[in-house]
Amino acid sequence: MNFDDLHSANFKTLDDTVGDWTSMITKLGELKRDADDGLRKKALKANWAGDNATISREFVGRTSGEFGDAVTQATSIRDIMRDTRDELKTQQRLLKEAIERGRGKHLSVTSSGGGFTVRENPDQKAPGGQEDVTGLRNELQGILDKATEIDTTASTSLKALVDLTDHGFSDAVYKDRDSATAAVKDAERLAAIARKKPEDLTPADFDALNNGLKTHADDPIFAEHFADELGAKGTLDFWAGLNDPRLAYEVGSERVEKYGELQKNLSLTLAQATQADTPEMSRWKVDMVNLGDQPVSKHSGTMGFQVMSNLMRYGDFDDRFLTDYGTRLIETEKKLTDNGRHEPMAWHPMGVDPMLNRTGTDGGYDPMTGFMRALANSPGAATDFFGADFVTKDEDHEFERDTDGDGKNGKVGLSNFEYLFEERDWPKDMDDKGDDSIAGRNYMAMALEAATTGHPAGELPTADTPPHNAEQTRLMESLVHSISEDNKRLTDHGYMSDSMGQIASEYLPDINRATTETNADPNATQAEKEARARIERLFPISGSEAVMDHRDVSRFLLTVGQDPEGYAAVEVGQKAYMANLMDYHLNPDLPPSDRYSDDRQLVVREIAHASGEVSATLNVGRQEATAGDAETADKEYEQSVAMWKSGISGVVGTGIGVGTSFVASPLVGAAAGGAASTVSGMILEGLFMDAEGNAKEGAGAQMGKDWENGLETNIKHTAGAADAAAKAHGLDDPGDIAEYARSGVRDGYDFGGNFSDRVAPELQTNI
Repeated sequence: MNFDDLHSANFKTLDDTVGDWTSMITKLGELKRDADDGLRKKALKANWAGDNATISREFVGRTSGEFGDAVTQATSIRDIMRDTRDELKTQQRLLKEAIERGRGKHLSVTSSGGGFTVRENPDQKAPGGQEDVTGLRNELQGILDKATEIDTTASTSLKALVDLTDHGFSDAVYKDRDSATAAVKDAERLAAIARKKPEDLTPADFDALNNGLKTHADDPIFAEHFADELGAKGTLDFWAGLNDPRLAYEVGSERVEKYGELQKNLSLTLAQATQADTPEMSRWKVDMVNLGDQPVSKHSGTMGFQVMSNLMRYGDFDDRFLTDYGTRLIETEKKLTDNGRHEPMAWHPMGVDPMLNRTGTDGGYDPMTGFMRALANSPGAATDFFGADFVTKDEDHEFERDTDGDGKNGKVGLSNFEYLFEERDWPKDMDDKGDDSIAGRNYMAMALEAATTGHPAGELPTADTPPHNAEQTRLMESLVHSISEDNKRLTDHGYMSDSMGQIASEYLPDINRATTETNADPNATQAEKEARARIERLFPISGSEAVMDHRDVSRFLLTVGQDPEGYAAVEVGQKAYMANLMDYHLNPDLPPSDRYSDDRQLVVREIAHASGEVSATLNVGRQEATAGDAETADKEYEQSVAMWKSGISGVVGTGIGVGTSFVASPLVGAAAGGAASTVSGMILEGLFMDAEGNAKEGAGAQMGKDWENGLETNIKHTAGAADAAAKAHGLDDPGDIAEYARSGVRDGYDFGGNFSDRVAPELQTNI
């Protein structure tokens, strides 16, 4: 910025601009409120069907969210501009005050060609002579330099903020120019440290990098600039070099215990960076994918995938990047395993290879492990990845299946799900305690949870979680059939059962439909089609349906029930679902077109029957698991159920598969923390109290041994739900309705036990 620009600057235009942005923020805020209170809430209440349930509803949700991001971005722009204006006004004031002080010392300042000249007045010398001239010149130049820095960094910050997204708005928050400027400078400073040779890194360097990444990990401008400055190759070189004790001996000897913390902070930063749509980050992502199958250095066999997969265990990476990364990783795996014929030996440690994972779960040599963990945080990418082809039928491979039931195997294609879940020889690894690592398959289960449910693994669905789409339900169908086909795929790796249980709990409408054996059949008779239509009204679903075989569902639930956490997720979810169904169908305001039947007895008995069958099947699995040390094992089951109390609002949030707002129990949050203010909340509160009591009193062993005890518990909760729903809607026969529920759940419970005996006798070895 030259002298005249600052000295003669008129800030009215900038004042007007700041005012315009302030007005814009107010208007956008009004639109945001309209979108949240009107558009979004109406979308959540609407009874979506077909493609509208998954496409239109999700679009409405995202559009509503964009208004919030628009407010955030407009506020950041306004605040940066306002701060810049105020700082430039300050510099202008300082410039004029310095000139005025100079005049008092008989010094004159004149502009010349954008610059300026300081001279003593010809008729009177300055008291300090040339020293005063030089001092004023330096002061004025310092003010101009500061103004230039303010102007330049403001421009850089605003451009960086706007460039973060190609479409839509950024949710990055910056309260002033200084914070945005600091993000850029810190990114450049820390990237310079990470570019050092490993042998030159010091403990002080490590601390600066670790603390800086921790401070700025969720800062979009910082993350984008850091990744860009370091580059894809630099990122791989840094992490591989830091973990090579032959190179980074000094820093490793003093900071190795903090490597896990740095790994997390670096992963979060890179995840944030990949969300930016700048040309620089687009190049970074392409470069990283292309480097995946290349050795990181001439002196190591470690590939880029092995390094980067350990830097994506935390945070939400861009879906498109994960999809491209996963596609190239699968291509590499196919080459290394001869299309799945043998174990990927390249993913084994070779003695001199550095340990690239510092979380303690595994050594980090198998890149599929870290990649699965990344997919667990990115549902959209996970769904796409598992549904993609590993090998097609026409490729050169040896995978054969009996696909038509004639007893003869034939060559088939495999999806990535089928390869990883059913066929892959997962490389052996150890955790930091020296035990066999379970991380690979466990993270795969978490990735499947994200892929089938549409939300990150370990979280619970909310009102904004879209209904299941066709790709998710196809994967669910494959998962249930696979576990039914060979239960050891789950029982031999029981640590995956918590994810399988959560998945099942979010597909209860589909599972309940499957128990009726009325799956759609193009050759069905008219009577069969009408029966199917009624079942669809009994168990309504928004979005796509996972169409599953009754036998497969029973064998799947029996297998999941053999793990306390898997059992608890489905049992708690089923009780909430059953209570919501009672509430929904006993509501006299339910439109006739949505009713299963006008006969309340039939409606309640059918709901109770299906719920009883699900619980009975789970209980068969529980008995199988507790046949040995029953008291200890059963107590674990009760404790697992009791632990779900903290997630009750999320569990009830799965609703019944439709977007109706119930009179007695809203779709989401029946009762935060278990307060019995709604039908489903009351039933779950009772369930948790029973579980807590059994766990404390050691009564759980009886639960596992006594089939009748389990039946009585289900009758108690199901009848209670029917009674509560009837009273909530002011019906005149709650006693009769509760009796219908008792009868229905008794029949369903007995049927579930007998059906399990028929379709899964080999799974019940200890009963």
